[in-house]
Amino acid sequence: MSIKHFDQIPATSIPTGEGVSRKMLIGPDEGPNFAMRAFKIEAGGSMPMHTNDVEHQQYVLGGRAKVVIGGETHEVSKGDVVFIPALVPHNYEPIGDEPFEFICVVPNLPDETKLVK
Repeated sequence: MSIKHFDQIPATSIPTGEGVSRKMLIGPDEGPNFAMRAFKIEAGGSMPMHTNDVEHQQYVLGGRAKVVIGGETHEVSKGDVVFIPALVPHNYEPIGDEPFEFICVVPNLPDETKLVK
């Protein structure tokens, strides 16, 4: 069992993105099957087109963003739920002056982020 407060979890910068940080809410050492992370992309930042080896299940906490998934463009905002299948190219670009923030749950399996050119 693990209980902690969001504000006490440190954020780390994601070097493949611009203005992107992540908090590991529940890591593989705590949850045997899934990891839960919180991402924040600052206004004016972005996460480039990339793939991951595992699926992503996401819940948008705040802000708005243009999200491209497999060549389809979507605008998402607070309350939206997003599913990104494994190996499907995707990216994020905040819209407006607010950061884009979301929870992302992934299986605890080997994963690699690969930039798509």
